[in-house]
Amino acid sequence: QVQLVESGGGLVQAGGSLRLSCAASGRIGTYAMGWFRQALGTEREIVAARSRIGFSTWTADSVKGRFTISRDNAKNTVYLQMNMLKPEDTAVYYCAARERSDYSRTYYSAEDYNYWGQGTQVTVSS
Repeated sequence: QVQLVESGGGLVQAGGSLRLSCAASGRIGTYAMGWFRQALGTEREIVAARSRIGFSTWTADSVKGRFTISRDNAKNTVYLQMNMLKPEDTAVYYCAARERSDYSRTYYSAEDYNYWGQGTQVTVSS
């Protein structure tokens, strides 16, 4: 079992950048990781995912070219670098982990993940 804690959210102007961090309480080397977001009145949606070993990554079309997911297994931390932020990126961002993952597979559905952080608010002003 692992606990996840996100940090790095905040208020930023459009065009700015933020880097979210997700610190895990245990070793994440055997977990596939993902970042999701949920804006008010909408369903939770996946933003980016990275495989257990880290060779495979996936990002949603809405953030492709602007957001990058990375992981440092030695530090048990996953990151989401967000550049060129837009007001429509405003949401609560959640880190998620899936245990018993295939080495190079990424997972796209919230139902695929076993553990979640509490979320961090990102607000982008126009």
